Order: sequence, then structure tokens, then C-alpha cells
Amino acid sequence: MLTIEGKKQRFCDGVSRREFLKIGGLALGGLTLPQILAAEAQAGVRSNHKAVIMVYLPGGPPHLDLVDLKPDAPTEIRGAYRPIKTNVPGIEICEHFPHMAKMMDKFTIIRSLVGARNEHASDLCLSGYPIAENRNKFHPSLGAVASKVLGAVDKTVPPFVDIRTPTSHRPYTNLADPGFIGLGHSAIRPSGPVMADMKLRGISISRLAHRRKLLAAVDGYRRIVEASGLLEQADDIHSRAFEILTDAKLVKAMDLSQEPQKLRDRYGRGSSKSVGDAGSLWNDQFLMARRLVEAGVRCVTIGFGGWDFHSPGNWSFITNQIRQLDQALSALVQDLHDRGLDQDVSVVTWGDFGRSPRLGGYMGRYAKSGGREHWPQVSFCLMAGGGMRTGQVIGKTNKLAEYADERPVHYRDVFATLYHNLGIDVRVPQIKDAENRPRYIVEGHEPIQELI
Repeated sequence: MLTIEGKKQRFCDGVSRREFLKIGGLALGGLTLPQILAAEAQAGVRSNHKAVIMVYLPGGPPHLDLVDLKPDAPTEIRGAYRPIKTNVPGIEICEHFPHMAKMMDKFTIIRSLVGARNEHASDLCLSGYPIAENRNKFHPSLGAVASKVLGAVDKTVPPFVDIRTPTSHRPYTNLADPGFIGLGHSAIRPSGPVMADMKLRGISISRLAHRRKLLAAVDGYRRIVEASGLLEQADDIHSRAFEILTDAKLVKAMDLSQEPQKLRDRYGRGSSKSVGDAGSLWNDQFLMARRLVEAGVRCVTIGFGGWDFHSPGNWSFITNQIRQLDQALSALVQDLHDRGLDQDVSVVTWGDFGRSPRLGGYMGRYAKSGGREHWPQVSFCLMAGGGMRTGQVIGKTNKLAEYADERPVHYRDVFATLYHNLGIDVRVPQIKDAENRPRYIVEGHEPIQELI
């Protein structure tokens, strides 16, 4: 939540002290922006502009209904969908992915993803470590590591932004934890899908379409800051906080009204309304993510949909989600290529775990429902951009998609690859824990050689 709001106490220059305290108070779960900047300033890090966009699919997307279909399997295994050919010979995906099928040469499918647990939470996809492994070890998320090791591209743009919409099942939006590297590398997390609780001089922003009013108000603050001389009196960290908020680059990056309507239509709009207890089908996140990385953000986290379906009545609901994901994700990847960002920006799409091959019959209370249950034994991910070798499939499941039959790939192998794409060498200790001991980021895991 960001609140920049005038109060009663005013001085001879007409400026409220509380106004300026609030300008430095971009809340990150109780952490202020100056505190984050102070920690970043102590890092002494270099700068480049590689980035990662992480698309998290809360609830466990069904691997064998999306990218690993088994059309020759028995009816109780193969499900409701049929595969279609793609523009890469030999690769087939779900019939409701027509846009991605036409550009599969820009994607890589990993069909043998392992390392999940039966946990409905985002932690695994944010850091590579599930809650059960991470409870006492405090491994940092990828965005936090990028912030720590690489620092900011632009001093007025935070390196790590989490734009997932709030969920009623809270673990789906667990904080992108900075872990033992310190709260100063937390994600900036605008509360609400359209920053509806951002206030500036009494202007309530309920929609991104109202951003022009916000920018005008921010420009007003800039004039006040410059005229008052308070900026010169603040220390470097608070000056940086002022610069982020009065420069308005972050706000402008989230102003989708600056994009052509034709491009916005290509992405689709979606809705910020939550899907059950999970995320929203808000396609605008994908376009916003592209704008944020262009502005200098190193890691953007998106949450899309709710994929925890246990009953046959959910098939039409899942079909709609697949189609919207197809539209938004294909538009994002194509847009990155069109803008020459495909070598620098990596995109990864995945979820908590896979879904059971057999329709019903695994989890007691769902045994007669005919839906797909939780299945941590194997999952999938889609990767694009980042200069990676695309247009391929890595790994294979057995004939019923129950487990990785060939080339198992761990979640942390994917993280090692993403770190490699960012220019971070996981083979050497890059970070230190709370006791100042050197630590490996994903010890025992290396980048996926087929991709680099």
C-alpha cells in the first residue's frame, strides 16, 4: 500500500512534514522504502538490465491437459482435451492453446519437472524451496537475490515488483521472501490489482485508467519538493525514496493507457476479480510486467487464475482459463520479441505441482468426483526468452503421465537457469546468510544445458 496524503501540521513553506514522511513510506509488509534502499546501498552491487517475468499458476495446473497430453491413454486418464500440432514438428499441446501453437518455436516445454510437495503455496515457484524445506532455512526468492546481487538498473525504479493480486487462500500469495539476505530486498507489492488503495492528496485511484490524475498529483509533489529544498536536506537513502516516487517511472510503467488499444486487445484485459480462493484472470498483468522490465525492474511476479480443480464440473472453468492464459502469455512473448527484449528477459510459467493422471480416485473425499487431484510427483513449466534455446521439449513422462520417465528436471534446476540468464553464477557463493557465511543460491543444481 502506498499512501501519500497531506495532514494538518504545516510549516511556513506550506509543506506538511507528514506528507514527506509518507512519500518515503511505500509499505512492503511493514518495511518502508528508505529501509529497502538503505539495505540496497550497502550491497555495493553492479548494474545490467537482464530480467525475469515469473508467471505463477496457483493451485496446480494440469500437466497432461496442457502440454503433455496422452491421447492414446484410457478415457479415465486422457481427459477432455485433444492435442494440436504446433509450428515445431513433433511438438503438440492442448487444443485451447492455438496462439502458442503458432509460436512454439519461441517456447520450451519441460515435461519432467520434479521437486514439488503437496503444498498449495507460491514459495516453491518464487524461491525453488517449498515451505516444508524452507521453514527454518529462509532461502531468498529469485527477485530478492537479483536485487541483492545485481542492484537497481535505475535508482528511481525498484528492482523487484510483485503484482500478484491478493488471494483468500493466503499461501498462494505468500510474500516473495528475501529470507536471510535481509528485508531490504523485499518486493515492492502494490496492494490490489489496480492499486486501488493508493491515495495522493485525497485522490483515490480505483482504476489504472485514472493514472493521469495520479501523475499530475505526483508532478505537484515534485514541484513542492524542489521548491522546499527538503530534498537537499535529506540523506541519500531518503533522497532515493523521494526520487522513486516523484520521478513517477514506476507509476508510469503501470499506466497501461499509454499503450495502443490494438496491443492491449492482443493481450486481452481479463478481470481483477479472484478466481475462487486463488488469483485473478487479469491479462493486464502481463502487459504491465513487460512495461515494468522495460522501466528497469529486474524481476516481476504475476499470479494467474486458480487451477485446483477436483470435479468434472470444473472442465469448462479450466477451459476458459487455458484460453486466457494462451492469449496473455503468447502476447507477452511475442511482444518481447517484437521489442528486441527476447535475449534479455526470461519468462517462466509454472505452478505448485501437477494434477493426477487418473480422473478421481486418489484423494479420499474426491474419489468419486472425477476431477484431477494434487500430483506432486511430476509437473511442467514453460520457458521463453532470456536468449535460451527454444522450440524444444525437455524430459518425458511415462505413458500415463504419472512420473518423469526421462530427464527429470528439478525446480531448482530451472532457477539455476534463470540465474544464469540474469548473469549470476550459481557455481560460486553469491550471498551471505545472517551470520555472514557465504551461501550458494541453489546448491547442488546447475543451469539446464539444453537451454543455454
